Amino acid sequence: MNLGHLKFFLLALFFSSQLLSEPLQMKYAKFKLLDKISNKLFEKTIIVDGFDKIETLEIEVHACFSEPPDEISEDYVLINVKDNFKDQHESIYKGWMISSSPEVTPLEHPIYDLWLLGCSNDKTS
Repeated sequence: MNLGHLKFFLLALFFSSQLLSEPLQMKYAKFKLLDKISNKLFEKTIIVDGFDKIETLEIEVHACFSEPPDEISEDYVLINVKDNFKDQHESIYKGWMISSSPEVTPLEHPIYDLWLLGCSNDKTS
């Protein structure tokens, strides 16, 4: 194997390990909620496999992942959101939310905007 092939092989090995890096599973998801009527902002940190309420919304977090520190910063959360307005307990959003692109996976609600701020292993961050 000549030196050119060896360099190519080592570079390919280095970049393939970068492409195959797994997202890190985190313990907490941090959200921001905007009440569009009162113009109030709320922040809430919710543990994975738990739920919490913000205004009339109940947010259940199933999973929260972050890209490794050597990757582009990105967080993903799998959630189920129910609206408890008038005790209806209707599920209004099920799926993944992405921190850097809230417009790609928006919660469509006439009163609230909800977006993911990030995932962490520390409730205070």
